[in-house]
Amino acid sequence: MTAETENAIEKLRELVADVQVVLWDFDGPICRLFAGHSAVVVAKDLVEWLAGQGLRGLLTEEEREHPDPMAVLYAVHRRHPRSDLVTELEERLTQQELKAVGTAMPTAFADPLIRTWLAVGARFAVTTNNSPRTVREYLADRDLTSCFDPHIYGRTLDLSLLKPHPYCLERALRAMGVAASSALMIGDSPADGEAARQAGVPFLGYARNEEKAKHLREAGAACVVHSFEPVLEVLRGQA
Repeated sequence: MTAETENAIEKLRELVADVQVVLWDFDGPICRLFAGHSAVVVAKDLVEWLAGQGLRGLLTEEEREHPDPMAVLYAVHRRHPRSDLVTELEERLTQQELKAVGTAMPTAFADPLIRTWLAVGARFAVTTNNSPRTVREYLADRDLTSCFDPHIYGRTLDLSLLKPHPYCLERALRAMGVAASSALMIGDSPADGEAARQAGVPFLGYARNEEKAKHLREAGAACVVHSFEPVLEVLRGQA
């Protein structure tokens, strides 16, 4: 084992030691939601729906071409916050997320990590910008509902409260009666890291490729893993 690897393992040990509550982002750390139902296609569907309503001009050319459906929703929210239009668009996105659940790909080692961490006494919440309905559907399909229920905190119609705002993390901490310093946030985006920072929660970055890892580190993440296998080994006392 190299000195660099030993240092990384030691950072993991320090992060997971005495953690009472783990706050999981959903799409990324738990699964790849759009693995079989392209997010690009979903974004185009939202743009086409807006065009069908005569609202194509509501978006810039860049927004119309954006591959992330959340970017389309954010763009409309910025111009018409808390409107019926945002409500309708959010529901359409939720329906697309629910459709994606059937072909979502579980993140490697996430399921055994969840079950092992639970067995050694941790409690879990999901803190996500996805719809809580989507999360519940996926967890039910994986027989993981009991590991998280009822602590699933997802997208609301007030999009200003989505991460990087710490709202969903703070809701989870209050509901579970735990101090921020006794929790750990696992996320795969700079927004997750910023939400954790604002909430005072230690952060573990998950990145399935080096580009994502680079973005997390540039945003200040001190500990980033490419796989949950070493986290699982630390919990099992094997690392």
